[in-house]
Amino acid sequence: MAVSAPIGIDALLERVRSAYTRIDPAQAHAAFRAGDALLVDIRYQALRERDGLIPGALVVERNELEWRLDPQGSHRAPEATSHDLRVVVICNEGYASSLAAASLHALGLHRATDLTGGFQAWKAAGLPVI
Repeated sequence: MAVSAPIGIDALLERVRSAYTRIDPAQAHAAFRAGDALLVDIRYQALRERDGLIPGALVVERNELEWRLDPQGSHRAPEATSHDLRVVVICNEGYASSLAAASLHALGLHRATDLTGGFQAWKAAGLPVI
């Protein structure tokens, strides 16, 4: 098996992001309010405690994401009802969420995306935080 040359994280992010359309905070908020998207906060606990939570977002730490959102998985969250579910992954600044969204695509969640700028962009846009 041939081994590919290393590409670096910036190139990897560019590659995975080219496979789907990212959304900004206003788009994510509108989709959530319309019932067309599940917001999934993958930030670790210290960041959630420091900065707050998005009301209604499902909190799933990154290391559990695939197990909790796989509609066929035995450890899935009740919200993980279908591969057609539109999932918006939210990390702190919009980097880890891109890799997480790509992983969800690999599981067949073809509508998965992530929030450009992450939670910090959501908060800066003045959107709800508790």
